[in-house]
Amino acid sequence: MSVKFYPLQFEPILKERIWGGEKLKTILNKPITSKITGESWELSTVEGDVSSIVNGIFEGKSLTEIINEYPNEILGTEVYKRFGKQFPLLFKYLDAREDLSIQVHPNDELAKKRHNSFGKTEMWYIMQADADAKIIVGFKEKSNADDYLKNLKNDTLLSILDEVPVKSGDVFFLETGTVHAIGAGLVVAEIQQTSDITYRIYDFDRKDSQGNTRELHVDLALEAINYNKVDTYKEYDTVLNQSNGIVDCLYFTTNFIPLDGKVAVHKTGETFTVYMCVEGAFDIEYGNTSHRYKKGDTVLIPAAIQSFVLQGSASLLEVFIS
Repeated sequence: MSVKFYPLQFEPILKERIWGGEKLKTILNKPITSKITGESWELSTVEGDVSSIVNGIFEGKSLTEIINEYPNEILGTEVYKRFGKQFPLLFKYLDAREDLSIQVHPNDELAKKRHNSFGKTEMWYIMQADADAKIIVGFKEKSNADDYLKNLKNDTLLSILDEVPVKSGDVFFLETGTVHAIGAGLVVAEIQQTSDITYRIYDFDRKDSQGNTRELHVDLALEAINYNKVDTYKEYDTVLNQSNGIVDCLYFTTNFIPLDGKVAVHKTGETFTVYMCVEGAFDIEYGNTSHRYKKGDTVLIPAAIQSFVLQGSASLLEVFIS
């Protein structure tokens, strides 16, 4: 029996975080019940946090299950060839009521050696920013391990890190090794390699509800950090009804589509495509069917669907592997 593939939606995996809030509910309509929900994992195959399908004939199956059953049709021929039956990306929405910890992610080589994992290259799209919201990305000037450790010991680390004001629509691309932190008052769409490896190096000395501080990974981070000054901000065009390039790296390609009307999309079957709706609402039409999506929704288009139409009034992040 031939399977008719269709756009897949998943149950959000909600994560309480010490820095989280309630904006994932008030802004993105996620079904949170906690006042400290920091993350909604939209699309994940991280062990212990595998996304479950909520629509169509595959409802109740996990993303891992259907990839195992239909690797070429879900992932795409080239993605399957390169990654096997692993889904190589992780998609999230984050709500930072407070500053996140200052942290760094290892590259592929280090992550493989230490954790048998991918590294964690990532990008942030700022969906909402309170007045005066900021992020930390890298060093103000070229640094080194000794200078970094001295400032960490003297509680002056923030003085050598680059703090950047942000607004809605800003995009930042963070290669592995970039010291970073999402600041308070931000809602962020995050696209990253499939990895949950984070080295926390400074957490503002805060304590959880039990009075405990969170574990730091200062020694692990030393070898992972890029001490050079980095440029993470990405400029991009916003031409209506077109895929405007933002990031094109080894791990993923992300375009921005300001949709106002109809856009026909044609694919080759080599890669899946994911849409994150960061504003508005839209339909995906294919064959004789149509599905509606709204702000905060994330949808996976299996590689087997090679022609479809986007219709509506929305801002979309379009993600695939090239």
